[in-house]
Amino acid sequence: MQRPYNFSAGPAAIPEDVLRQAASEMLDWHGSGMGVMEMSHRGKEFISIYEAAEAGLRSLLAVPPEFKILFMQGGGLAENAIVPLNLSRAAGVDFVVTGSWSQKSQKEARKYAAEVNIAASGEASGFTTLPDPASWTPSVGASYLHICSNETINGVEFHELPDLKALGSDAPLVIDFSSHVASRPVDWSRVGLAFGGAQKNLGPAGLTIVVVREDLIGQALPACPSAFDYQLVADNRSMYNTPPTWGIYMAGLVFDWLARQSEGEGAGEVRGIAAMERRNIAKAELLYGAVDGSGLYYNKVAPNCRSRMNVPFFLRDEALNDAFLAGARERGLLQLKGHKSVGGMRASIYNAMPLAGVQALVDYLREFEKTRA
Repeated sequence: MQRPYNFSAGPAAIPEDVLRQAASEMLDWHGSGMGVMEMSHRGKEFISIYEAAEAGLRSLLAVPPEFKILFMQGGGLAENAIVPLNLSRAAGVDFVVTGSWSQKSQKEARKYAAEVNIAASGEASGFTTLPDPASWTPSVGASYLHICSNETINGVEFHELPDLKALGSDAPLVIDFSSHVASRPVDWSRVGLAFGGAQKNLGPAGLTIVVVREDLIGQALPACPSAFDYQLVADNRSMYNTPPTWGIYMAGLVFDWLARQSEGEGAGEVRGIAAMERRNIAKAELLYGAVDGSGLYYNKVAPNCRSRMNVPFFLRDEALNDAFLAGARERGLLQLKGHKSVGGMRASIYNAMPLAGVQALVDYLREFEKTRA
């Protein structure tokens, strides 16, 4: 029996194969007599899970050796404070504001950084476009420049990370990649730090991934809580305090699942993240094509920066919203209601969403429109 298709923005769908494996190991992980949630984080069983997860993520995202991988807690929202506590050095920081999450990030940073400079903003367009990097105004001597590379609520995405050196800035680039991590490769040559909550593309809520260049750690502000000091977390292999053990285990299973994915055949076959990028492009093109070709639905975001992960769309007659959502639920198409701050609808089509799920949604979009013609 086909499970419903879950379009939630997060916590989001987890690959069914991963859920089945976790269920089979719930009471007894690999003959240990314990479930993962019952294990000591310092025992040999969990240490092997942690090491496999860290190695799996490093391989999957091709993380260079000069970057530390940290498994933390608090989600992307907490990192809005933890990043400036570690990287601001009580100096100024730059932000490019492109939607709801980067707005929250810059507001939080004002509590810890000496100054926050808005290097660019998409607010004038209602966050339906991304400001051209050529128009950015980074400040001299900024400790870092922060972007949210995919805005979950507004549905805009940087398909290419900015080259800050080309803009005349020596600041390291900080990216919040919570909602597109592992959906495409990362150009680490342009990144100083990347962070993201796991609950959209990597597993359950509770785990936060931080990938940070070694030379940027060790300068935390005196007020930084010890458990959030990147240097202490790195020195203790993410076990300065009890880590989110279940989240790390589940993420490790997702990393393995992602590594097994493939697209194409023969010489054209690609695997892992490259395969997922191909798949995600195909899903996004299918859904945007259906919305753009409709007389009932529309999307506000400029085509060159539309998110591949989060597709907001609206009905031209909002009186039909409840009927649309009710019909979707009846067909096993779940969690399509848009964020309360923007309204409308939103389909989040993360890695775990198969092409068949997007096709089912497209079929329903057309069917619903026909009944209202």
